[in-house]
Amino acid sequence: MTETDLILALLLMLVATLYSSVGHAGASGYIAVMALMGLAPETLRPTALTLNLLVGGIGLVRFWRDGHVRWRNVLPFVVASAPAAFFAAQIKLPRESYSMLLGLVLLVAAIGVFRHAGQAEVEDAASAGRRVPWIPGLLAGAAIGILSGLTGTGGAIFLTPLLLFAHWMPTREAAGTSVAFVWINSLTALAGLLHATGELPAALPLWLGAVAVGALVGTQLGLRWLPTRGLRRMLGVVLVIAAGKLLLAV
Repeated sequence: MTETDLILALLLMLVATLYSSVGHAGASGYIAVMALMGLAPETLRPTALTLNLLVGGIGLVRFWRDGHVRWRNVLPFVVASAPAAFFAAQIKLPRESYSMLLGLVLLVAAIGVFRHAGQAEVEDAASAGRRVPWIPGLLAGAAIGILSGLTGTGGAIFLTPLLLFAHWMPTREAAGTSVAFVWINSLTALAGLLHATGELPAALPLWLGAVAVGALVGTQLGLRWLPTRGLRRMLGVVLVIAAGKLLLAV
């Protein structure tokens, strides 16, 4: 156990708290802090996806038990994204090939989330009970699965803004759908990545414990303590952080 391992545990716990509050599992944040602390590049993506599985699993159980996961709306995204994430995780592309574009997309999405946060209650009431159409859902799921596999994220940073902007579901249901999506997506992406390459660090059990604590606190924020407009603003913060991570990687 080194000082770096302990510092990373604290940073990873903070990331898990922030991301899990909006139905995300935090892979993009984990990658950023691990890279900042100098972890070997080959360990970043498999470690981030492993942490994603635990945080996403905790979030999935809590949002599902609270009634914010409708599997009919999760299914179109997962059916297409799971195989796409598995195969895309085995492709190695230069970061410059996608980081700038995705970073700008997320930045624009964050601005949109902040601008519409004040209308969250009205938009949620209008979108309650809607079903995700199959064809758009499948196409969106495949695209997000590819991005997830390439970037080492679970894909929720792309899915949640889409769900809100398309008015397919209310804010907390979008968080629940995203956390279900990210858990399945992370599992298939990790399987594909470890099949091709990758290794896990010795300090992983410590970091798993840290992100579990963060996930419990974060999901409590998302389900109980934050109002809907506050939850959307928290999502905006997460998207800005994810966009910054991608843009700075260029």
